[in-house]
Amino acid sequence: MKKIGFLSFGHWTPSPQSQTRSAGDTLLQSIDLAVAAEELGADGAYFRVHHFARQLASPFPLLAAVGARTSRIEIGTAVIDMRYENPLYMAEDAGSADLISQGRLQLGISRGSPEQVVDGWRYFGYNPPDGQSDADMGRRHAEVFLEVLKGEGFAEPNPRPMFPNPPGLLRLEPHSEGLRERIWWGAGSNATAVWAAKLGMNLQSSTLKDDETGEAFHIQQAKQIRAYREAWKEAGHQREPRVSVSRSIFALVNDRDRSYFGYGNEGQDKIGFIDENTKAIFGRSYAAEPDALIEELKKDEAIAEADTLLLTVPNQLGVEYNAHVIESILKYVAPALGWR
Repeated sequence: MKKIGFLSFGHWTPSPQSQTRSAGDTLLQSIDLAVAAEELGADGAYFRVHHFARQLASPFPLLAAVGARTSRIEIGTAVIDMRYENPLYMAEDAGSADLISQGRLQLGISRGSPEQVVDGWRYFGYNPPDGQSDADMGRRHAEVFLEVLKGEGFAEPNPRPMFPNPPGLLRLEPHSEGLRERIWWGAGSNATAVWAAKLGMNLQSSTLKDDETGEAFHIQQAKQIRAYREAWKEAGHQREPRVSVSRSIFALVNDRDRSYFGYGNEGQDKIGFIDENTKAIFGRSYAAEPDALIEELKKDEAIAEADTLLLTVPNQLGVEYNAHVIESILKYVAPALGWR
């Protein structure tokens, strides 16, 4: 059994071929798609965060709105770039969104990905301390965020406050009990996956990771997941961790599917560089008739290792078509693979 959700990057463009021609279109359709996905029986609605781009950015208004419009589906991010975040203010936003959704938030965070601008976090007022990198800064912000989510008091109260305080040091409010255990780390390497396990975060592994062995993407990703689970066990955490992987998967069940995704040129992994020093491998997409698709997916070792699968959706094609994409996987593919 697997939890199956969707992951939207939330693109928009004024092109007449796009169903999302403005930020408002993307935000409102994201809410509608989450509602539709819940009605279809999907398990999660996840959203990517990119700054300085025509894509979804600050996620908490959207997460809160989805939480208010749905009742069962998990609501999350994959991922928030912690280099840009004030971890204390973020904890207040996250607590609010989680309370609105009644404990359904699954928050993916990370040190970030290639950006639209050079050192974008500097424009948000953040600079790494001397001797540290921006990645170090992102991980430090994450550690502070995790600490304040525990709900323990740390701030000295004013002796003459405007309103009465509870006794002792004060914590951030609103606090949402249990949210600390629903934080995920988007790991691009085996080492950061191990680091996430030690800190007690769930693991998100996307369609891109450092090319550490030269093997096929799904094999490297499966090894990353195994390393993460071993580190989790060694850390002695009492609960079971969760692991998600992202994939572009399209079941070709009608002529429209075939016209969009039946071109057959995305069936191989790709190698590239995400910065001057990091060689990365990009996982293949899957698009085929259901029977062929099932056989291809059986060979994906990383999907087999994960308990959660996030389907990346082409959000510019509109809510109706993306709901069809999700339904096709749930109906024609998931049962045959034992995911449902």
